[in-house]
Amino acid sequence: MPHRKGRRCRRLGGHRGFKPMGVPGHSLEQVVLGLDEFEALRLCDLEGRQQTEAGELMDVSRGTVQRLLVRARAKVADALLNQKMIVLLDGYEQENPKESV
Repeated sequence: MPHRKGRRCRRLGGHRGFKPMGVPGHSLEQVVLGLDEFEALRLCDLEGRQQTEAGELMDVSRGTVQRLLVRARAKVADALLNQKMIVLLDGYEQENPKESV
């Protein structure tokens, strides 16, 4: 696996998950949102920062921020529309047998 450049992200302090109401978590398919994808969403969509500024804060290019946003938004939309659990990983472990998107 190629080495990925380090990205500055706010730590979450463990794994977090968000699921549809009234459905047991163990029966749901999971969509895994990486810390870098979540950080790009937080900076651009929640805080309203431009992609260039978010890239500077994360120590990546604007293009990388744009790619992270595209992936993250697709994952969130998939989870909301298809009743899947969103799992946020506090790190770059992206392997999950139930992962989609």
